[in-house]
Amino acid sequence: MNYIHLFLMLNLLWLSVCSAQPEKEGQAMNIRRSIIAGSWYPGEADKLSAQINKYLDAAKKAESDGVLTGIIVPHAGYLYSGPTAAYAYKNINPENISTVIMVGPSHSAYFEGTAVYGFGAWETPLGKTEIDSKLAEEIISQDQKYINDNPGAHAKEHSLEIQLPFLQSVMHSGFKIVPIMLYDQSLASCDRLAQTIAGAVKGRDDVLLLASSDLSHYHSQAEAKRLDKLVMDAVGKFDPEKLAGDLAFEKCEACGGGPMVTVMLACRYLGADRSVVYDYRTSGDVTGDKGQVVGYLAAGLYNTKNKKEKIKKQIIEDDKLTLEEKRELFRIAHQSIEAEVRGLPKPKFTPLTPRLAELRGVFVTLKESGNLRGCIGYIEGIRPLYQAVAEMAVAAATGDPRFPPVTTRELPELEYEISVLTPKRQIDSPEEFIVGRHGIIVQRGGRSGVFLPQVAAEEGWTREETLSYLCLHKAGLPAGAWKDKETKLFVFEAEVIEGKDIK
Repeated sequence: MNYIHLFLMLNLLWLSVCSAQPEKEGQAMNIRRSIIAGSWYPGEADKLSAQINKYLDAAKKAESDGVLTGIIVPHAGYLYSGPTAAYAYKNINPENISTVIMVGPSHSAYFEGTAVYGFGAWETPLGKTEIDSKLAEEIISQDQKYINDNPGAHAKEHSLEIQLPFLQSVMHSGFKIVPIMLYDQSLASCDRLAQTIAGAVKGRDDVLLLASSDLSHYHSQAEAKRLDKLVMDAVGKFDPEKLAGDLAFEKCEACGGGPMVTVMLACRYLGADRSVVYDYRTSGDVTGDKGQVVGYLAAGLYNTKNKKEKIKKQIIEDDKLTLEEKRELFRIAHQSIEAEVRGLPKPKFTPLTPRLAELRGVFVTLKESGNLRGCIGYIEGIRPLYQAVAEMAVAAATGDPRFPPVTTRELPELEYEISVLTPKRQIDSPEEFIVGRHGIIVQRGGRSGVFLPQVAAEEGWTREETLSYLCLHKAGLPAGAWKDKETKLFVFEAEVIEGKDIK
């Protein structure tokens, strides 16, 4: 019996040691090894280096008077897209960069939100490159409902791994990476990630953003060039909204269109103001077979001011409302509507903080089962904020001419949204209007219309579509009136508060 007990104890001890050891080692290392070495690029280090150096030697460096903030690169096998990719990598100044944030599409894995590879290292035949886990954690922490640490989603994806040997060839040995994959490539999702990335790296000038994408797939050479020209035009004009709109309406193709839009938006938030298309070609230019080709593009995004501008995600950071102030505004809106609908005396409020007594523009939006139920507000700050919320809440519930007054039966089902506005400012060009960041006002003669910042992003509109809808449906002007010199355009920003923000 004693021998049996001893045998069992020794076996349990052996199992505990053997099962614990690999887990500890895996957690410490967490190495993602190459899944495409030997197929998409050479599996031997010397052959891989020789191929990359050949492409880099043939590529030309672009002339630019700015700081390179981001690059757009293709992700096909090196035989096909390597010569084009080399143009982007040729323009990197490795001395200025410590981390590269790589944003790519998912070709196989499905996941909610955005998948970050948060810690460990990636390995190719040229060696291991560490994940910048601190920066990855910062990105994830800023939007945990949408951005997740999800290494598993990267297991079979090639779009980011294909970039690493090039980076390992041109960068210094200590650089790090943050791999990020997108599944939902809508403009709203792209802008959400772009603002998060920009917020995480604000104040730093040692981070390069990278978007991984091929262009049109399996068309004739002539058709591919027609489709890809739309992408190149949007990139060349630094117009991510135009690119997102053309992709959404299938006017052009790019499997990593979302990553391209994301990086363009993030770079713009970081102060970039100029783009350069380095190179374009198709697989047919390489193989000679121009029957069914794939398009490849390399481009750079530059900050010609040579500085990182202060980032504004929705409103100036120091001017954001505290959680207590947000809760107070919701309480005011709720109680004001309840009293009005039930025929009770109007509540009296006093400002909880000096900020709530400031003259601020504000809109109150009501929804029921996700559908609009009322929305009214002040563009200008003509009332103290706490009073404006009380007045506009009642107006949205009972005075929106598009809807009948809210009834007592509806009160428990109402969803509230409060948008606190910054002062409006006139812009000289429609190009200054940033979809998803700015609210927009159009004025001409005695007519005007307004969209809050979230409207265009929720609808998935481009800049041109937003302005056209605004003129036609809100201001009663011709759809193209925003292009006329007589039409005035104003932008503003908003801190949007929803019920989930005060829990």
